[in-house]
Amino acid sequence: MQDWIAGFQESIDFMERNLTEKLDIGKIAAKAALSPFYYQRIFGALCGMTVGDYIRARRMTLSAQELAATDARVIDIALKYGYDSPDSFTKAFLRFHGISPSKARENGARLRSIAPLHIKFSLEGGSMLDYRIVEKAPFTIVGIKRQFNSDTSYEEIPKFWEEWLAQGSSRPVKGTFGVCTDMKGKDFDYWIADLYFPWEDVPKGCGTRVIPGSLWAQFPCKIDTLQDTNTRIWSEWLPSLKGYTLAGDYDIEVYLPPEAGSGEMSVYIWVPLKKA
Repeated sequence: MQDWIAGFQESIDFMERNLTEKLDIGKIAAKAALSPFYYQRIFGALCGMTVGDYIRARRMTLSAQELAATDARVIDIALKYGYDSPDSFTKAFLRFHGISPSKARENGARLRSIAPLHIKFSLEGGSMLDYRIVEKAPFTIVGIKRQFNSDTSYEEIPKFWEEWLAQGSSRPVKGTFGVCTDMKGKDFDYWIADLYFPWEDVPKGCGTRVIPGSLWAQFPCKIDTLQDTNTRIWSEWLPSLKGYTLAGDYDIEVYLPPEAGSGEMSVYIWVPLKKA
């Protein structure tokens, strides 16, 4: 666990050392020995913000300090922290601080500040997170996919499901799975899908994707606790995981119909693993 914490902290320190340079999520994630896909998911669960939001907040914090303490030109500070023009810098500055860069130099100007993150884990409570580890052969999904950005996915993916539900009986798939996969930088594909069998026709507008065979950690939850369970997987369960490491660049939500006599569907989060 200590090695895991040290690696994640090194990734944050790497960001801090390079705030005036172009930061690549692949290089950041590599400092924690994680893929960009998992790094961004874990960062959001641990820190309560996206990697992009954190970098922007730190740059806005430092740029405001320089404006208040030096006579450097606004354009020079803007370029230093990665903004192409004074206008784009001013808009970002207004959103973060609520005042313009020029106002930041006035006596008594109220500025916002976010300090560098320091990761620390502590055991609190003792509530249980149920799971089991199972092995599954490769399987194929069929469904519709859309590309999302990690900075806005928590808001946009539920809208994707709402659009799909609004199709009613004309929906091409039942929606057994919600699959995150194929991370490219901050962008990734999200599928609403079912299990696919090769003798079936692929519905119009749908595609297929093979999910590799793997060990899977399966976490039962409910619709209204899915986000909380997801957060606890990355912030509580993963740091204390022993004997296994994450595998692949994907994870899966599973939605099964209610069993006989039950009015509530069964919901799971599946996370692929491999033995350490």
